Amino acid sequence: MTRAEKGEQIAELKEKFSNSSFFYLTDSSTLTVEQVNELRGKLYEQNIEMRVVKNTLAQKALEAADTDKGYAGLFEALKGPTAVLFTEVANSPARVIEEFRKTAEKPILKAAYIDSSIYLGDDQLKALAALKSKEELVGEIITLLQSPAKNVISALKSSGSTISGLLKTLEQRGE
Repeated sequence: MTRAEKGEQIAELKEKFSNSSFFYLTDSSTLTVEQVNELRGKLYEQNIEMRVVKNTLAQKALEAADTDKGYAGLFEALKGPTAVLFTEVANSPARVIEEFRKTAEKPILKAAYIDSSIYLGDDQLKALAALKSKEELVGEIITLLQSPAKNVISALKSSGSTISGLLKTLEQRGE
């Protein structure tokens, strides 16, 4: 790879890292070609981009990216084979990896970057999979907001039928 090609890849990776709030660093080195293709298919279904990168180029891209994002903690994870998973939903890659590992031992999570938080190590996979997506949180908030209104409407309906029943009973006694 020429120096110019390396420079292009660093610039491209820098842009990807800068524009992505969520990405995972994984090791999928011992997977067969068939398993890698299956994994890529599952990731593609969830709109997750998988890129195998050279660690030195990835580190240079992270160093060149915005220093306010605090990427320095990821450098220790850039050892051995590395694949980067870029995503728009924080928990999607973790869920895909968990599902995929029911049939294979890899990919292994080396690190994850979630909105300026860094998760190091494969033991963080369950915590990442348990994170709620933005859509799930909005759904829960809407449900919580609707709950009191539903209770009030239910109470009004039930008390209305109770009053109606009392009036009918009194009317029948009056006859």
